[in-house]
Amino acid sequence: MEPDRSAWKWFHCTSHTYGAWLPGDPRGYRTWKHHEHIEGDYKNPPPPGMYDDVFKRSLGLMKQEKVVLPPDYRRIIGRAVLEKLHEVQAQVLCVSMSATHLHVLAKMPPGEFPRKWLGMAKKNATFAAHACRWVGNVWAKRSKPNPIKDRRHQLNTYGYILRHRKEGAWVWDFRRGELQPDTKADG
Repeated sequence: MEPDRSAWKWFHCTSHTYGAWLPGDPRGYRTWKHHEHIEGDYKNPPPPGMYDDVFKRSLGLMKQEKVVLPPDYRRIIGRAVLEKLHEVQAQVLCVSMSATHLHVLAKMPPGEFPRKWLGMAKKNATFAAHACRWVGNVWAKRSKPNPIKDRRHQLNTYGYILRHRKEGAWVWDFRRGELQPDTKADG
């Protein structure tokens, strides 16, 4: 049963490729549901070496190498994410898929739906990647749907996602379709 569309909300959904952001990362990190207080974050990293033991353990637990997507796979995976979100009837404004990060701005039902729908989209993208000879995992676990607070927040998020093409990301915009990555970014 489809939820009442009048209750749908805008979300900025993010996800990472496998191994892109691990516990103990020198850039800062968070524990699941913030169960532990961790010093610093990506804007203000913790002091150097503070979580080296945690990071070393995280690296040792990895079942494969960290995933850094080449440009061709960014397009394949980004398109597959968009395709699935359209299939489940999310109203998508833009998507970016960079070497290690996915960003989506979409209107969806609140509650469990954003994480569930993004999980379905990631699964679809994994199948698409494997069909193109990708081997192994693509994604880190979970995704993060952040509710959009107001129109200004929505516009800022929209611009932020589109700017990822300057970093060589595959980008899709509801008005213009696929935007060519800035090829200087991959050089």
